[in-house]
Amino acid sequence: MEDNELWLRHFLGLGVQTGVALYIFILAWSGTRLSVIAIPMILAGLVKYGERTRVLRSASNEQFRDSMLTSPDPGPNYPKFMQEYALRQFEGFHVKAEEVIEAQVAVDVSSIGDSCIPDATELVIAFELFKTFKRLFMDLILSFQDRENSQSMFKEMSPEKAFKVVEIELGFMFDVLYTKAPVIYSSQGCILRFVSMSLTSIVLVVFSLFVADKEKYLKFDLVMTFALLAIAIVLEIYAVLLLLSSDWVDFYLSRHNKSIFGKAMAYVQLPKNPRWSNSLAQYSLLNFCLKTKPVICCTMLKPFCFDKILEKQQYKTLKEVSPDIKEMIFDQLKKKFKETFETGRDNQSSDEGLIENSSSEKDLKGQSLMLKKFGKPELTWSMEFEFDQSILIWHIATELCYHTDHQGTIMSKCKMSKQLSRYMLYLLVMHPSMLPMGIGNIRYRDTCAEAARFFQERKSILGDDQFDNISSLGICSLIMNWIRKGKTAYDKSQACKMLLKVNTAVPPAKVKGDRSKSVLFDACRLTLQLQDIPNKEAKWER
Repeated sequence: MEDNELWLRHFLGLGVQTGVALYIFILAWSGTRLSVIAIPMILAGLVKYGERTRVLRSASNEQFRDSMLTSPDPGPNYPKFMQEYALRQFEGFHVKAEEVIEAQVAVDVSSIGDSCIPDATELVIAFELFKTFKRLFMDLILSFQDRENSQSMFKEMSPEKAFKVVEIELGFMFDVLYTKAPVIYSSQGCILRFVSMSLTSIVLVVFSLFVADKEKYLKFDLVMTFALLAIAIVLEIYAVLLLLSSDWVDFYLSRHNKSIFGKAMAYVQLPKNPRWSNSLAQYSLLNFCLKTKPVICCTMLKPFCFDKILEKQQYKTLKEVSPDIKEMIFDQLKKKFKETFETGRDNQSSDEGLIENSSSEKDLKGQSLMLKKFGKPELTWSMEFEFDQSILIWHIATELCYHTDHQGTIMSKCKMSKQLSRYMLYLLVMHPSMLPMGIGNIRYRDTCAEAARFFQERKSILGDDQFDNISSLGICSLIMNWIRKGKTAYDKSQACKMLLKVNTAVPPAKVKGDRSKSVLFDACRLTLQLQDIPNKEAKWER
């Protein structure tokens, strides 16, 4: 998105390169047909470069935000209304002013019918949601009606359909921010695409049939010219096929129910690639601290500042998102929608005193959640942290609990919780900008440092060789570590047990103060309290 803000630089480059091209063209003008057919090629290049500059401008923050702003709305004529109001009261009528509540307008999918376009209903719903939520990318707010409309769309959906709608919606958003979609799928974009392709085709035809003095040129130059023109036309045709195979075209066909045209389009559309990988990135703090997958030649890469980057990538893995996880996430969202609606309906009070009571309300909410979920209000302290702090604490607690409870009938629930926990830590470590602002990176580094020191002090129990200077390991050591994969798993289980043996009667914050932001033993304290829950099913309950 940063490139979109540089559209002025690209516009300047367009002007400079166009001027240079025209200068060279004038100097090289010979009056022959070959000089004449250079004009449409310059125009085709100008169209292509100008199209790119226009796309960058339309996707820049200022232009994108302006495109979403509606025309200024002064609202009803208040003085005129009050004049009418006073007049009716003076005439003896009983006049009462009531607030007008806008009715929710559901997305109309009745016109889709038996569309030949796959996922036609999902396309229409996703596009409506895209038009609503794209405002959030520009820090604009949504109205109450927007929230109600979007929630009503998901109420009757299955988890599979809901995820399909969201992935199509995000695809639309990606196209707007990172591709030429805003220009290409407009009427002007279609005209410019046709002009560009026509000019290139005309040049190829004229050069093939009407340039008579080809013998003056080297055979290699002629072959290269034909090849470049042919490749340019092939690329244009391929680009058109990609356009016809996109969700934007499918949405247009679905919305306008062009069944005959849609059937014809099915024969020219390219095979569709999956819209997303259907996988979640995973990152485990314990794996990183135990150095289960050391980086080869880490010492050699250190001067180039690549060691930390490669080390993080080394511990990043991908896990397929199962239907059970999708169902769990969707059910939790629906429950949250319901709770929010009921809370908003029951708390129809004034705004006075909300700031003063926010802390106590948060405490009551945490107690209510812990009492409802685990029957243990003493776990309320684990809900009182900042968001990035909670991610770290609950991630470590999930890892520790997993290595003690991942057997029997709750195995699937343990895996799902671990998978979501590792994904949240991946966001915290790799993409902190996707989370609320905080000091998550500092907390993560301090926690890793404390965990590394803890394991280093107890390396005789876990195995001396595992905590030697990992950065100096060679290929042979890496192979040996891979062969001893079973021992590594055992060491991780041993590490979890050793962490849980630490006495956490005194809260770690009272010992460390503000000197360190590590939450390692806060997580151990939480794990020990979770282990006191007799019903393991409740602990891993959705």
